[in-house]
Amino acid sequence: MSARASARVSPAEALAALRAAHPLVQCITNAVVTNVTANALLALGAAPAMCDIPGEAGVFARVAGGVLVNLGTPTSEQRDAAREAVTAGTPWVLDPVAVGVLPVRTRLAADLLAHGPSIVRGNASEVLALAGAGTGGRGVDATDGPDAARAAAIALARRTGAVVAVSGAVDLVTDGTDVVRVHGGDALLTRMTGGGCSLGATMAAFLAVCDPLAAAVAASVVHAVASERAAAVADGPGSFAVAFLDALSGVAPGDLADAGRLTVEPAGDPGDGPPDARAATDGAAASRAGEVAR
Repeated sequence: MSARASARVSPAEALAALRAAHPLVQCITNAVVTNVTANALLALGAAPAMCDIPGEAGVFARVAGGVLVNLGTPTSEQRDAAREAVTAGTPWVLDPVAVGVLPVRTRLAADLLAHGPSIVRGNASEVLALAGAGTGGRGVDATDGPDAARAAAIALARRTGAVVAVSGAVDLVTDGTDVVRVHGGDALLTRMTGGGCSLGATMAAFLAVCDPLAAAVAASVVHAVASERAAAVADGPGSFAVAFLDALSGVAPGDLADAGRLTVEPAGDPGDGPPDARAATDGAAASRAGEVAR
């Protein structure tokens, strides 16, 4: 499979391609999660690089396979570095941490959005705020669920051309045409530092080997499977964090082949809301689900 293939690929195929390519992933990310993010990428099979200073970020982005821009601790240097990196032409992920609540990052996110991210990944409150349909959550925590952000995510995808991934108990991923729901995972992932931020980095790694919708879905599935396995052997958040890295390393392409983990529904008119559960899993939607998960 060629890098950044345009054909839709399954999570299993995407993971196999990533492990073969060992993509270089540039992370302009927040200071709280740098170590977790780097270790998660290494465990997955990618090569992390935390190149986040002006004068180097744009240069490095041109040789990376994927770029993550995470706004968790947007220092003045990181803001300038992000602006450089997103003009390099490399597929990139915008993680708009705590936008809507805090003014500096909210303005920065709007500026960066104009440069065309391949994927926008956030919790429901962040996606609502970025789409202009909400005012953000409680700091970095969501106060809304993914379905509350469904219409905003679809509208944002259509307006920007980005795939929008909304993290939650059931992740919601849309390209503005289809809505893919990724079921599973474990709540312990929300009780370790960097659970969501590392997901953004994983999406950036998959962008090096497949299209944005496939990358966002594959990353969400990998994290769901790994978090379930880690939770099964963990005594609490501390042991879970270590077990999660082991599980990321151990997950194999064949472990991602469960089509029941994914459901696909047409986006339709965002104002219509989600279709009923039956409509999301049979007919044309079932055909699309099989295409994504085959």
